Amino acid sequence: MRIVYGIFGYGRGHATRAEAVLSEIRQRHDVLILVGGDAHEALCSRFPVERIPSLGYVYGARGERSVRLTFQRNFRKVADLVFGGETFRNVVRRVRDFKPDVAICDADPWTHRAAAALGVPRIGFDHFGIMAWCRPPIAWRDTVQVFRDVFAYRALNGRPQRVVVSSFFDPESPGPGVRVVGPLLRDEVRRATARPGDHVLVYFNQSEHQLTPRVMEELRALRLPVVIYGKRHRGTDANLVYKRVGDPAFLDDLASCRAVLSTAGNQLVGETMHLGKPILVAPENTPEQRMNALAVERLGVGARIDRSSFTAGAIRRFLAEERRFAERARTLRRDGREASIAALETFARELGGARQRAPLGAWRPA
Repeated sequence: MRIVYGIFGYGRGHATRAEAVLSEIRQRHDVLILVGGDAHEALCSRFPVERIPSLGYVYGARGERSVRLTFQRNFRKVADLVFGGETFRNVVRRVRDFKPDVAICDADPWTHRAAAALGVPRIGFDHFGIMAWCRPPIAWRDTVQVFRDVFAYRALNGRPQRVVVSSFFDPESPGPGVRVVGPLLRDEVRRATARPGDHVLVYFNQSEHQLTPRVMEELRALRLPVVIYGKRHRGTDANLVYKRVGDPAFLDDLASCRAVLSTAGNQLVGETMHLGKPILVAPENTPEQRMNALAVERLGVGARIDRSSFTAGAIRRFLAEERRFAERARTLRRDGREASIAALETFARELGGARQRAPLGAWRPA
C-alpha cells in the first residue's frame, strides 16, 4: 500500500510519535513522509523526509503564547492553505504524483487538506484529537478556549475518516471511528533502564521564552543538580547544566533523573511515566496543556504548578512526595505503539480502496 504521512512541524512531540511507528510502517508499505519545522530537523537524519511548511506559535515578552502575534506570524501561510495558494498547490502536486492509497496525518493541515482535495481517505493520528473527537475532563474556565481551538483545528484539518488518538490518559466517550491508544514510545525509551539519580531534568519545548530570568533564579535556588534542555548556551553555571535539544544524552538524563520539570506535553509525560519518574508540569497557557496537567494530578503521577507560583520552595514540596508519585507512575505506565500500529493498519486496509472526493468537514461516521 502507498501511504503519505504528514507530520506537524511545531515542537518535537509530533516527530517523536511518528518516529515510534514509522520504521515498522515503512517495512510494510511505500511511504512518503512530509514534514516541516522542528519535526523536520528531528527526523531528517533517520528517515527520507520532504519539507513542507509548518505553522508555529509565537511568544510574548512574558514567555506566554500570544494569540495576536501567532495570528500575525501565520496569517500568510494560513491564507495560502485555505485559499489554495502556490505552496498548497505544490503539496497537492507532490501528493498526486505519489498516488497514495491513504493518508496518515499527525495534525499537519497541508497533508490533511491536500489528501482531502484529491479524494484520498485520511487517518488522523495525534493527541489533540482527544479534545476534538472525545470528551476529556476540561476545566470549566477553558470551555470557550476549547471551543475556539477545536474550531480552528477542525477548520484547518477537516474530519478524517478514521482517528487514532495517542494519550497518556483515557478520555470519556471517544466518538465513532476513533481509537484511543497509549503514548508512543520510541525503541530507545523502551530499551532504557530507569535508575535513581539526584538531578532534576528540566525540559520546556520553547525554553528561550519559557525559562524566564525569574524561573532560572528559582532553579539556582534549589541547590540541587539541574539539567536543562533547550537554552541556547551550553555548559555549567553553578548547579545548572545546559544541554541542547536533540542531545543524545537526553534519554540517559531522563532515565537517571530524580524528577522531571516540564511543560505538559503528552509525549514527554508518557515517556516519564514509562520510566517511573515523578513529573512537575508547568502547563503552557493553552487548554490542551492545562487538560494534560489536570490529568497528571488526577492520576497521581505528579503535580502541576503555575509559572506565577513557580518557586524553589514549591519544587522542594513536590520532591518531598517523589516516592509516591514514582510508584503511581510505574503502576499506570502504558505503551501504545503496538495498539497504534494495529489500528493504523486496520484503518488503512478499510480505507485503502475508498478514494472519493469530499469537501473538508463533510465526513460522516463510517
